[in-house]
Amino acid sequence: MEAERLNSPSTSVITFEVLGHQLYFSQDPNSKHLGTTVWDTSMVFAKFLEKNCRKGRFCPSKLKGKRVIELGAGCGVAGFGMALLGCDVVSTDQINVVPLLRRNVERNTSRILQMNSCSDSFGSIKVAELDWGNEDHIKAVGPPFDYVIGTDVVYAEHLVGPLLQTIIALSGPKTTIMLGHEIRSTSVHEQMLLTWKNFFEVKIVSKAKMDSKYQHPSIQLFIMGLKPPLVTVDSAVSTEKQEKTDWGIDDQVNETESSSSVDDLLKRIKK
Repeated sequence: MEAERLNSPSTSVITFEVLGHQLYFSQDPNSKHLGTTVWDTSMVFAKFLEKNCRKGRFCPSKLKGKRVIELGAGCGVAGFGMALLGCDVVSTDQINVVPLLRRNVERNTSRILQMNSCSDSFGSIKVAELDWGNEDHIKAVGPPFDYVIGTDVVYAEHLVGPLLQTIIALSGPKTTIMLGHEIRSTSVHEQMLLTWKNFFEVKIVSKAKMDSKYQHPSIQLFIMGLKPPLVTVDSAVSTEKQEKTDWGIDDQVNETESSSSVDDLLKRIKK
């Protein structure tokens, strides 16, 4: 039997309670654009933050003022998870998704700030257009960021390369990358994992670390850091023929790369 879904894409507004706030996200069930739907992975991501915010790297005292950029933000759920913990978030998507994203950001920011007792812990969240690989868009948002996040942003193989290039362009040597992905295509999933393995130190979040309700057998969360530049995007993307790698929870994030790593990676990608 298929696991229960967290959101119905047929409704125009969903209510989502996270980190003590009841938020409302508009979605467009009639749109053909994937970015106008609240996908389950974004809720799994936000609830993961809620469960793990009392201590460790995701507590508000450590996240306050951290700069975060969300790629493929869609309706904006994941970005609010970070903003509610004190981060300054830039939620980005393609131009035809931006109006809906901005409406959700403005509505929920207003609700949060009206709750005076809770607004001190809220960072900020703003909206920007960003097409992956567009150097002008990337420059305009002001990299590097402390965190790069995204949920359900890879649904086709041709997106892996542009997403990788954009993540690296937005990152510094100590940037943490947090991505959520729902497995819908084995080939897309395998190519994505093999590409990440070539460029990032990867940790897969265990189900025990996720909210007991907000998880799904097909949804994975990844926490990653940049590796030293050793390979090009072309060689990474063509690794479907390589043997599968063990993506266990014991893999650790490396946040101590040299300051030249990002520049070197970008040079190799553009070759």
